[in-house]
This record gives sequence, C-alpha cells and structure tokens, in this order.
Amino acid sequence: MTTETSVNSPSTATAREHHRIGSVTSQDGTIIGYRQFGHGPAVVVLHGSNVSGQDYTQLAEQLSDTFTVYLPDRRGRGLSGPFGNDYGMRKEVEDLGALLTTSGAHDVFGISAGGLICLEAALMLPTIHKVAVYEPGLLLDGTKHTAWLTRFDQEMAQGKVAAALVTCMKGLELGGPVMNAMPRWLLEVFTNKAMESQDKAAKDGEVTMRQLAPTLHYDGQLLAEMRGQLEHFSAVQAQVLLLEGSNGLPFLKASLRALARVLPHVVKQVEFPKLDHGGANNPSQMARASNPALVAQELRRFFP
Repeated sequence: MTTETSVNSPSTATAREHHRIGSVTSQDGTIIGYRQFGHGPAVVVLHGSNVSGQDYTQLAEQLSDTFTVYLPDRRGRGLSGPFGNDYGMRKEVEDLGALLTTSGAHDVFGISAGGLICLEAALMLPTIHKVAVYEPGLLLDGTKHTAWLTRFDQEMAQGKVAAALVTCMKGLELGGPVMNAMPRWLLEVFTNKAMESQDKAAKDGEVTMRQLAPTLHYDGQLLAEMRGQLEHFSAVQAQVLLLEGSNGLPFLKASLRALARVLPHVVKQVEFPKLDHGGANNPSQMARASNPALVAQELRRFFP
C-alpha cells in the first residue's frame, strides 16, 4: 500500500521544485515514509546514522532532472514508524524491498549504515542491479567500534542525551584527533548547545539531533550484527560503485578497501578530495566537509 501528497521543497539555494511525500508498508506492517523528487529512472538513497532522509535533499535535487529519487526515512525516524520487535538487518532489507517494489527501482545508493543495508539487500533482493555505497558501515574482525553501546544505553536511560552522543562520537571516532584531545565535559557542553540551537531553529517536520539520538542504539546493534561478515559479500552479483572521502573514517576506509577485494563486480572506486564521512549530506554546521553536487556527478555516471 502506498500513499502520496505533494509539498514544497525546503527553502534552500538548490531547491528547484516540489517533492512528494509518500509511504509504503513493510512486511511487518511498519510504515516507511519517503520524499520523492524528480522524473526518470528510479533511484533509492538510503541514509546512515544520526540523520534522516531530509539530510539528502540537496543530493536529490542534483539528480532530479534525470532520475526519480526516493529519500526514505529508515524506521524509527521522521516519516516512518517505530523499530518494533526483533529489529535487525532483516527488517531493514524488508523495508527497502517494500520501497523498491513500489518505486520499480533497481538502483540504490547507501551511506554508512545505509550502505551496509544496501549491500545486504543486493544479496537478498535480485531486483537490485546497481549499488553505490559511501563508506558503508561494515566492521572488520577485531574492531572495538561497538564497545560504546553499553555506556551509551546507560546515559540515554539517565536522560543524559549530550553525554550519550559524545560516547557514540568517541566510540566511532567521528571527531578525529581534535575531539579525542578535548575533555568530555567540554564536548558535552558543545553538544548541548548544538542541540538547543537546532531545537529552536527546527521547522515543522524536521528531525532533530535530539530526536535521532535514541536511534543510535539500533544502528550500533546493526553494526554489531554484521561485524566480521566481509566474505559474506563475495556473493553480491550487482554492479557496485565504492565511494569515500579523503577525510573519511579511517576504519571504514579500511573496510572499503577490503570490500573492493571481495566484491566480484566493482565498477569503480572513487575518493573525493577534502570530503569526510558526511560528504553526501546537505552542508550544515554538522556537515561542513560535504559536497552533494560532487557526489551526484559520480552517481550520474554510474546509474543509467
């Protein structure tokens, strides 16, 4: 079942047209909402952690003159329903599959955890022909990048949202050497101020950092479930485009190189100068080193 309404795109420098809001029903009955841009062959863009579909509207606009771009909110976020029981990779693939069925899309682009979901979906859903991924969240054997989950859950249970976000950022090395050198209390102050500022500026329907914070538990759970599954992806038959930023996350850059050796149909591997892990995001205070137009150029070359 699908539903659609037409709304104006957010007022940005690159917003050029209306987009539609729609939804599909996943296999377990969960509603998965999406934004739809443009006209042409369908492409689904699947976001990563601590963001939602709204963070890729500029990328969608860059592609909208050639493609019909679908920006779903993964379950538990924004336009979509809750995580529900028995959450895991299977649920994520079912959600994506429901949207592929409705849209008729054969091509997907996933970022971070979304990239991991797209690769798994390519194994389970033969309708996927091409997969582009930007620093997919595959953890190699021996990684400690899920060790933060226990402390994160404790801090969230205590209502210490800023502290929990700092725990996650440090655990995933999102801030690099500068963040690692700063005391936790100062990082928590900065994070609190950023959340308060965003809360005040948020428009109706926008998904804020504070609202997204609980979803990090589930993405951490997803990364842990798929940890060490590198060889599993040797059976992917879809064509694959591997993307990364030169300033991306070091442990995911290592995973990308390992995937390049294992995936049988890698068409191309591209490193974007000066971009970081959020290189495909809308530029913002939290994503300064992003350039969705540059990422869109490579997607145009790869997708039909």
